[in-house]
Amino acid sequence: MTLSPLDDYPIHQVPEVMRHTGTSDRNFYDRYYFNCFPLSGELMLLVGMGQYPNLGVTDAFALLRRGPLHRVVRASRELGADRMDTRVGPFHVEVLEGLRRLRVSLQAPEHGLSFDLTWEASIPAHLEPPHFVRWQERVIFDSRRLAQTGRWSGAITVDGETLTVTPDRWWGCRDRSWGIRPVGEPEPPGIQVKNPGTFYWLYAPMQFADHSILCIVQEDDKGRRILEEAVRIWPDPERDPEYLGRPEYRPVYREGTREVESATLSFAPPGGKPFDVRATPVLPVHLMVGTGYGLEPDWRHGMYQGPELKVQSVSYDLRKEEDAARMWGMVDALGRFEYDGNVGYGLLEYWALGPHPSFPE
Repeated sequence: MTLSPLDDYPIHQVPEVMRHTGTSDRNFYDRYYFNCFPLSGELMLLVGMGQYPNLGVTDAFALLRRGPLHRVVRASRELGADRMDTRVGPFHVEVLEGLRRLRVSLQAPEHGLSFDLTWEASIPAHLEPPHFVRWQERVIFDSRRLAQTGRWSGAITVDGETLTVTPDRWWGCRDRSWGIRPVGEPEPPGIQVKNPGTFYWLYAPMQFADHSILCIVQEDDKGRRILEEAVRIWPDPERDPEYLGRPEYRPVYREGTREVESATLSFAPPGGKPFDVRATPVLPVHLMVGTGYGLEPDWRHGMYQGPELKVQSVSYDLRKEEDAARMWGMVDALGRFEYDGNVGYGLLEYWALGPHPSFPE
């Protein structure tokens, strides 16, 4: 058993050293996620970093969508004893002020992408409801997440061109999640092979001039709610979030596909006036392509890549038919949101996999 610097803080939750989790489930993870975009909508940057203590791995990725360019830089190493070490090769996440300011950086000019960015929250961090899914006897998700909207400052360099990032026009959102979800090398499917299940999902944290709305909808193959959230949050930490009732999600799909062209999000705050938010994807970004979220058999979150640090990059040009055909799965779109004279921007994350009542047989 090995101590680490984190053990010197009075934060233990179980009779173990801090580098060991309270569960031996191989799928335990602890992750950062960020997105960054200009309000003009010409690019979107996604960044993630995760630790997988029971697999002994930590990894990170950055995905830039700019015009037809889909570029990913990714890195993986052995986790080691010190979980406070949030560097993965050229990636680094620093907590400058907990729940308020973080610094996210990548120095990989040889891969055509570098950035040094500071995040500052626009609203207090919000703890979302527990996410629990048991499917065919196996616990697939058992996690918690905090979410925030915010603004960015710093610089992004793409193929030698440096873009200045200022908080007046570069917004974004972030989350921190931890718990159990599928990670690492594929497991034998067992009974799961009978039916891979449905993943009908909407996640829409949106930022307006003086407030934010956080919305989640997940349903199963019968249309039953697995997870939902709808709150309006103001920058003042003394002001409680406003509960917006049960959110309703009505997407409009491109003909013959499950790609969202627009969506209506409906809210009915108890005792308040119901309202609709019109959501429009401005720039779709296919989160699962190259980043480790599950499509590539040789690079998944938590997958062991060997004893030495491994850094890779992959790039696709969406003007090429074969590259465009790869763009499948979860979409993290830069979204535009409008209601009652308010215009905001944020993340429009959606995926409709498998059977669902909204799809005819």
